Amino acid sequence: MKLYIIPTPIGNLEDITLRALKILKEVDVILAEDTRQTSKLLKHYEINKKLVAHHQHNEHKTLERIIDSIKNGEQMALVSDAGTPAISDPGFLLVRECIKNDIEIECLPGATAFVPALVNSGLPCDKFVFEGFLPHKKGRQTRLKLLAEETRTIIFYESPHRLIKTLKQFAEYFGEERQVSVSREITKIHEENIRGTVLELINYYETNTLKGEIVIIVNGHEK
Repeated sequence: MKLYIIPTPIGNLEDITLRALKILKEVDVILAEDTRQTSKLLKHYEINKKLVAHHQHNEHKTLERIIDSIKNGEQMALVSDAGTPAISDPGFLLVRECIKNDIEIECLPGATAFVPALVNSGLPCDKFVFEGFLPHKKGRQTRLKLLAEETRTIIFYESPHRLIKTLKQFAEYFGEERQVSVSREITKIHEENIRGTVLELINYYETNTLKGEIVIIVNGHEK
């Protein structure tokens, strides 16, 4: 009994390991965050497998059925739309349930957006804290107040339509001169990495079009 956790490319379809492709070809079922998105990847590599939707809106309901299927001998792999499952994506609940049921978990190494963004930022990467997406409303200000004193480099995920709002809140809580780096469209043709102070990046993005998923790297508080 085993569940495979398979990282998928965050942009460039060539960023997938040979072992990941081998396992995707061998399993009986692929659990996908979005079956339409995963179908594109499978089609590119000529893999024809049964796809089952497993996402944040149904993961509580499907857990028992998935566990039973694995116990009955079905080989399953879990993928997200892009990157490593369970990192700001569905996966944690299923992994936890597998552990409870003594089901082996094999998580392959592979693509995740924040690592190249962190290294590319030029900010200290020996110690860092991953925050993912900030709360949209409740708890957002409390979280920012706590992070204002964080001395390690901080990593955030953000959507294009919220970036300027988030940068302005960084200016308010972290200060306009705090060094930041914004990476978007990582591994894609239009990849962009912009570095500078919070104020400089606010000015830049107020006059430049934003598309794609975004990683923000923020320098830690310097005492």
